[in-house]
Amino acid sequence: MKKFNLVLAAMFIAFLSGCASTLPTGMIMTNLKLPVATTDASGPASKVGEASCTSILSMVAKGDCSIETAKKNGSISQVHHIDWQVDNLLGIWATYKVVVYGE
Repeated sequence: MKKFNLVLAAMFIAFLSGCASTLPTGMIMTNLKLPVATTDASGPASKVGEASCTSILSMVAKGDCSIETAKKNGSISQVHHIDWQVDNLLGIWATYKVVVYGE
């Protein structure tokens, strides 16, 4: 039993240590704004378009968070750069938003 508790404690510590991943996430809450892509377009972008998706309990997800939808929502024909944002609270409620900047 003592070995089992030691193994269980080691697994718990390893879980909390946080391995490197492509997306930095918090165990309790995540609120991030990250870049996706950029083009060689110069100057400031004059238009912004957004598209979003929602997930509930990591079991049901709905929405269209594609770049094309964000371009359409912002009336953008030439993309300057693209960012994305993720908000997550305990895995209960999460939103993913793509933000396109352009002309």
